[in-house]
Amino acid sequence: MTESENANEPSPSPEADAAAAAAVPPKLPKIRLITKPALAPDAPEDSMWELIGGRDTFEKLVREFYVGVATDEVLLPMYPEQPDLEGAIQRLTGFLEQYWGGPNTYSEERGHPRLRMRHMPFKVNPDARDRWLHHMRAALDTLELPPLYDAEIWAYLDRAAHAMVNTFED
Repeated sequence: MTESENANEPSPSPEADAAAAAAVPPKLPKIRLITKPALAPDAPEDSMWELIGGRDTFEKLVREFYVGVATDEVLLPMYPEQPDLEGAIQRLTGFLEQYWGGPNTYSEERGHPRLRMRHMPFKVNPDARDRWLHHMRAALDTLELPPLYDAEIWAYLDRAAHAMVNTFED
């Protein structure tokens, strides 16, 4: 088509321009789904760690968890420092907050998590796993997180607990 032919075509009406614009969906804001937690010293604002309240929330979760462990005849003997569980509280808090996008303090102080290796000296059978999950579920419930965040954290804890089983003996 030549320029002169193009000039003879009627220009679109304002109504046609508005209809064309309406046919194009507006750009929606980007939403980042948290599928793999960030592992950065300065957590991004949209990490799970930041979204649910940072260190305070993870420490509350872990302290509540250890309230249950302190009375559990199967789990408590697995803690060599018991009845003082403060070291275990700090280690688990540090691990979880790093996993969920908080500071890398855990790895800086202890190296790679190596969870299965660290749990090998202990008899982690299905009963111990289920008790661990019971106490962790009760602790997670105290946080009253939005359902999506609760479900995501719980799914990880459940997978991790199953991965720690290292024997099927009683």
